[in-house]
Amino acid sequence: MYKILVRQDLAPVTKLMVIEAREVARKAKAGQFVIVRIGEEGERIPLTIADFDRQAGTITIIFQEVGKSTLHLGTLGAGDHLASFTGPLGEPSEIEDYGTVLCVGGGVGIAPVFPIARALQQAGNHVISIIGARNKDLLFWEEKMRSVSDELIVCTDDGSYGRKALVTVPMRELLEQGGDVRHIWAIGPAIMMKFCCLTADPFDAPITVSLNSIMVDGTGMCGACRVEVGGRTRFVCVDGPEFDGRKVDWDQLLTRQRIYLSEEKLAREKFEHKCRCAEHQS
Repeated sequence: MYKILVRQDLAPVTKLMVIEAREVARKAKAGQFVIVRIGEEGERIPLTIADFDRQAGTITIIFQEVGKSTLHLGTLGAGDHLASFTGPLGEPSEIEDYGTVLCVGGGVGIAPVFPIARALQQAGNHVISIIGARNKDLLFWEEKMRSVSDELIVCTDDGSYGRKALVTVPMRELLEQGGDVRHIWAIGPAIMMKFCCLTADPFDAPITVSLNSIMVDGTGMCGACRVEVGGRTRFVCVDGPEFDGRKVDWDQLLTRQRIYLSEEKLAREKFEHKCRCAEHQS
């Protein structure tokens, strides 16, 4: 059992948890993920590591309450336990001294881009970060991102905070200024990452994305997380989660992400109904 030490609401549907997981923390690296299971019969939830503390033996995860399992996870608090917390899984980010790098985080993607930006800065890079969300209420970790960035640009779609723009706008402006940006990391919703890649492509700028696909076992055996990268079938859980964004078949990925929408909606509705009944009885 893995104890939840801290639970924090970052936004209306975005939650942070610090988990006591000493062995996972000991080996964790930027870019890797864990698979969380709430109970013995619970769904396996893949979540990219948002932070880790080797000395304290903790892993920080950040998630949005979207489906039944993440809604259920969001009901837990400090002192509760998780049935399993498997990791670190996947290949870590390729951290080296590139020179000037650009880290782009959209929405909940701000969380996994943080340890990458930190590792890149520690490796000697000049880190420019762009973070964005639909509105001010959905933004989080601005100061943490500022602490690991030499420059930070904050955007909101509606202009309620920072610059009114999609993250691709300042990204394009930076690329148009010259050839200083040597590598880009972009993490967020699949559609955001797709357009970040389209923005980088005319400048021939290397761009790495972290894919969130359908995942079951996390060991490459089930094949549920397959994606097409450069015309080849790859498995996100063992070959990724990071890939060359310009080689990803985004249309196929977006289609696969919609496969179980109706089942996910039904499961969420049943869970919400169960919660309402429990509240009424109490």
